[in-house]
Amino acid sequence: MTTDEEQRKHVQAGSFGVAADAYERGRPPYPEEAVAWLVPDHATTVVDLGAGTGKLTRALRAPGRTVLAVEPSAGMREQFSQVLPDVPVMEGTGESIPLPDSSVDSLVCAQAWHWVDPELAVPEVARVLRPGGRLGLVWNLRDVSVPWVAELDGILRDYAAAPTEDRQVEQVGTPFGPVERRDFRWSHPMTPRDVMDMVASRSYVITLDAASREELLLRVRKLLDTERPTAMPYSTECYRAELGQL
Repeated sequence: MTTDEEQRKHVQAGSFGVAADAYERGRPPYPEEAVAWLVPDHATTVVDLGAGTGKLTRALRAPGRTVLAVEPSAGMREQFSQVLPDVPVMEGTGESIPLPDSSVDSLVCAQAWHWVDPELAVPEVARVLRPGGRLGLVWNLRDVSVPWVAELDGILRDYAAAPTEDRQVEQVGTPFGPVERRDFRWSHPMTPRDVMDMVASRSYVITLDAASREELLLRVRKLLDTERPTAMPYSTECYRAELGQL
């Protein structure tokens, strides 16, 4: 990664706090079956890494389970605490997790692993997991096989500063075992306003100059005025690996 790419990634990763409200309104939840596949039934302590406003955290909660959240953005943590006041949310990153060694059964990172430095994050996650603990990675991806979603995706790509498809999953290696993958297809009810909020919460949209951002949002608004969607089709891409299972 070049210096310019590193700087762009750093700026975009730090941009979410200023759009925390739009993130909470526009980003979808995660399907229950995906969460059940990511987190083992026996997990009693689970960490949501890069928790944002708590979209995944809500699905992680279960009777007899303690859920902890780690989030680097102060704006996101503030929004998180308003939505989930009973869940502890700590300042931290994938490279620096504020938890003791061998203290959790499962750690899940939703929509955020592509922001971390895997050379530092993989051993840090391994440090906080108990032996046999599980790392889960998950992304909600718009289903571009649907024509109007493909058109929306094309508009967004016109303004993305650089490709953001690198999940860095292949860099999850030792001391973790083989990485398994499973995808879940589903739809989330969304009004045109919800879609606008989803678009406005993208890091590359937040960091656009004002004129370009307004141009992008106008193009999206015109598309939505024509299509009038009532739901967004998603494919939720999931990965899991267990610590020490070689």
